[in-house]
Amino acid sequence: MHVKSGDTVVVISGKDKGKTGKILRAMPKENRVVVEGVNIVTKHKKTAGPTKPGGIVKFEAPLNVSKVMIYCPKDKTGVRVGHQIQKDGTKVRVCKKCGEVLDK
Repeated sequence: MHVKSGDTVVVISGKDKGKTGKILRAMPKENRVVVEGVNIVTKHKKTAGPTKPGGIVKFEAPLNVSKVMIYCPKDKTGVRVGHQIQKDGTKVRVCKKCGEVLDK
């Protein structure tokens, strides 16, 4: 996957197109990510005994990783990601548009 937990991403398609948020959870086996404040769904929960009350719960549902792009703070848009090996031997992700290092 081209993204990981903690990355800031932009949604590029769907009902939340254009929204930005931080990745809360990445699920590489399912090819899905959960983004903060994006793809909010409503679920009606049934009461599960006296300790767990029921009600209407809103939460972020996972969306396909192909619907997000990494947000470049310099370009202020979603960008494609390239990889580069630094002088000290570490591999980092870079913005394809401006060359800015995205890994901090």
